[in-house]
Amino acid sequence: QVQLVESGGGLVQAGGSLRLSCTASGNINSILDMAWYRQAPGNQRELVASSQGDGSTNYVDSVKGRFTISRDNAKNTMYLQMNTLKPEDTAVYYCKMIITILSISGTPRFQYWGQGTQVTVSS
Repeated sequence: QVQLVESGGGLVQAGGSLRLSCTASGNINSILDMAWYRQAPGNQRELVASSQGDGSTNYVDSVKGRFTISRDNAKNTMYLQMNTLKPEDTAVYYCKMIITILSISGTPRFQYWGQGTQVTVSS
């Protein structure tokens, strides 16, 4: 079994910063892609930032220049540094990882989600 545990959400004033963390634990062989999503009330879940196994990163236009995704493979952890936060960034943030697990039949890959962490930005 693999679990993803998120931390770092909270309440912050507009212009402030937060750093989210997501750590994977369990029967892990390797972590391939990592991503952060968010979902505001009444909205669909949207991809905010992603980090591929080759080191490339991508961001939704609304967070470019303000958010930074990073990863520490040795710790099975990824981060989302969020600066210059805006009220429209308010949402529940979810991490997702594509992980290969150890098994007697090989190293199959699965998708895992974190439990979500609330980020609220006040104006």
